[in-house]
Amino acid sequence: MTISRRRTIIAHGQLATRELRLHAARNRHHGVQIMSFEQLTVRLAGGFARSIDDESLRTAIQAVLLTTELGELESIKLLPGMVDAAADTLHKAWRAGIDLATRSGEHPRLDSIARLEAAVLAQLPPNMKRPTDLVVAACLRLDHAKTVLGPIEFVGITELSPCWRPLLQALTDHTPVIWTAGPRPTPSWLDATGVSITRAPPQAPAVRSVSAATTYHEAIEAIRWARSLLASGEAEAADIAIAAASTAEYDDYFQALRADANLDLHFVHGIKVTTTRDGQAAAALADILIRGLSQTRMRRLAALCGPESGLFHALPKGWMRILPTDAPLASASAWARLLDHLEVTDWPDEQDHSATLRGIIDLLTKGHSAADEIGTALLSGRALAIWRKALLAGPWGSLDTTLETLKQDDGLDACISVSWMPANALAASPRRFVRLIGLNSSRWPRGISEDRLISDHIIPTVELNPLPIGAADRRDFDTILATTEHQIVLSRARRDSEGRLLGRSSLLSAHGDEAYIRRNAVPVHAFSETDRLIARPQEFAHEPQAISATTGWRNWHRKEITPHDGLVRAGHPLLLAILGRTQSASSLRLLLRSPLGFVWRYGMRLRMPESSTEPLVLDALGMGDLVHMTLDLALRKLEDVGGLANANEIQIATAVQHAGSDVAAVWESERAIPPAVIWRRTLDDARLLTSRALTYGDERLPDGRSYGEVAFGGAEPKSDTDGPWDPTTPVEIPGTGFRIAGYIDRLDLSGDGKRALVRDYKTGRTPKDNISLDGGRELQRCLYAFAVKALLGAEVSISASLLFPRDQIDLQLADPEGTLIKITDYLKAARANLTAGKALVGPDTGGNYDDLAFALPANAGATYCKRKLPAATEIFGDAAQVWEAQ
Repeated sequence: MTISRRRTIIAHGQLATRELRLHAARNRHHGVQIMSFEQLTVRLAGGFARSIDDESLRTAIQAVLLTTELGELESIKLLPGMVDAAADTLHKAWRAGIDLATRSGEHPRLDSIARLEAAVLAQLPPNMKRPTDLVVAACLRLDHAKTVLGPIEFVGITELSPCWRPLLQALTDHTPVIWTAGPRPTPSWLDATGVSITRAPPQAPAVRSVSAATTYHEAIEAIRWARSLLASGEAEAADIAIAAASTAEYDDYFQALRADANLDLHFVHGIKVTTTRDGQAAAALADILIRGLSQTRMRRLAALCGPESGLFHALPKGWMRILPTDAPLASASAWARLLDHLEVTDWPDEQDHSATLRGIIDLLTKGHSAADEIGTALLSGRALAIWRKALLAGPWGSLDTTLETLKQDDGLDACISVSWMPANALAASPRRFVRLIGLNSSRWPRGISEDRLISDHIIPTVELNPLPIGAADRRDFDTILATTEHQIVLSRARRDSEGRLLGRSSLLSAHGDEAYIRRNAVPVHAFSETDRLIARPQEFAHEPQAISATTGWRNWHRKEITPHDGLVRAGHPLLLAILGRTQSASSLRLLLRSPLGFVWRYGMRLRMPESSTEPLVLDALGMGDLVHMTLDLALRKLEDVGGLANANEIQIATAVQHAGSDVAAVWESERAIPPAVIWRRTLDDARLLTSRALTYGDERLPDGRSYGEVAFGGAEPKSDTDGPWDPTTPVEIPGTGFRIAGYIDRLDLSGDGKRALVRDYKTGRTPKDNISLDGGRELQRCLYAFAVKALLGAEVSISASLLFPRDQIDLQLADPEGTLIKITDYLKAARANLTAGKALVGPDTGGNYDDLAFALPANAGATYCKRKLPAATEIFGDAAQVWEAQ
């Protein structure tokens, strides 16, 4: 039986500790304990002593800030970032061995920080101690050092904070202490401690310098370099490291590139929690608490939380189908109105869950003061842990920013992966092949900055922070050069992401000229299939995807019509299906003026992407809907109290005022609205247009009755008011094969049923000339007049008009029957063209009001459509004549 002797190895950082433990395990080194010097101090101090970890310190600071009088810092103690600044300052003071209580009389600022320190220490558990307190406790147990620790060896360390140095010197009297420096520089104070120093000559790796176009290009070249080493068999994954003085600027690039490269790239310093589903769930909740309720934010939160736990667990699968698509639901009152109108049958499982959803909304409206309660109720597992950590790290108002800074382990093993890390981690745990990136001026080495709470004139920076970041960057660079065995590539970016020139780091001056890597240079070794094909355009040109894209691009630039412009197989089932559906005046207008858009909208179901932001003003379509809704409701109110024909101006004004308020309430619960001031002005404008429309001084039919938003042809009625006909009766345009349905804005019928006025309201500009079809844009008067005659009988005399209430101009349709004959001919030709597979551009394709223009080539209205329209006009034949109709 072999009895192993205990010995202790002191390492710096998690990566060095892991690799030393792996080395000990592989070589069966029993009795070896590997730890940091802080952990050694805690071990020797014994009992239940613990060091003050960062999370516990932040929790304590957060708890005492409200109740502790901080003197000079009183006015800023509750500002965002105070917890972070205070934790950083206390850590610096403790590592430097500064006794804040003793020096509190030197300056009011030190007195404030000493008060904070005393409050924090009182808040922490008694067994949590400052570094100097741990050193005192450990020094009292030095007689046990040889038994507890055995011989001590420092590996991969170039410096030690002042607070630990007294214990290090004391340990040399009780157990052997070896500082294995290798080729690394040693601090000047070490020689006086009695520690045995072991040195070795520096390595002589091949060093070369390169410059890339941008930081993103640097990351790409780094991944290509790592992939080439692996593919050639020159190195194993554990031999390769990519490092920078500061990793933050490159993390997002490497996160995306490692997925594309299918490469296990380990982030030694961790990945952002917001790149994980749990982190996104916490971020979604923070978004609601900071920016308020909305349907978009609620959908995101519910999708990320999932149905497995939390309050969302009680809601049935698919419950979000109850939410109106266009409703912003931007307030608790809007959600309440929605829930009040829901029926049991609206829920997917036909059980009422309104109380559960109402409870979630009520909880979210409690705001930041109940952030912990809200997180506990809605989040679980890792997402809840992230939420609580974010609450400790900063104020609620900056939760989204705080979440961006939190990190977590990426789940990969550093000992078998290519690693991306800070330079200080690489200096402590060298690898055979190294690429250092970000070697630009002001980035490596970084500049020295004062502490946020203790300025240089209070305590000199060299005393508060004896290991400044700039000196540490230089030391790490020299250490990496001395400890890397085989190859080092020094890389910098020539420009930043905004195109500004970047200078070279002063550290590069001793390493000769740099190789200039062009952004579009062919890589020696591609890092992914995409990278490989882009680097070999001749090979990519033979790929089906490239052939299709190239052919499409060339066809777009030809004047003649090609299959890439909308030519499809004649008699295609999809074309026949959309032609066979019940049409509306709007769909038929689209068929006549943009057959391609007709197929996209009704066949392929393309829709314009909805913006998640609330509009600054209502667009023309939204304003038209608002006015039509107000008109319909005001008209119904007037008909309930004697009818529009008998109403005076005061009664009309009262009905419009009440209708506007009712419509506003419905609109606010179902659709996005502009800011409050603009919304009030918009409502006033809608009431004005409604009043002008209802008081327009035209002919009043004897004993007439007025109807608004009259459904016909199978359209669903918008109210319970009895209409003039059965809305389910089909209406077909003779000889075209088209059935039509829709809503007539206003219909006035005489008491004897012999006369009818059909009116369509327009909230836009009045046309300069009298129009009949207006190039196929205006079909409503004629089609609605035909529908009324078909439903009420041929003996009814019908007058159809367009009323522009803004200018109070009424445009009468002079010859409805003759106009219908023209429309019939145009629709026949359009139907024949589409059945033949001619789904081509028209005059409205790519125009200012084409909401499907995003699916066309860029700037299509000014280029592609103008180029193709003459050929399309020739192909359409008679159907294109409608574009010239008056």
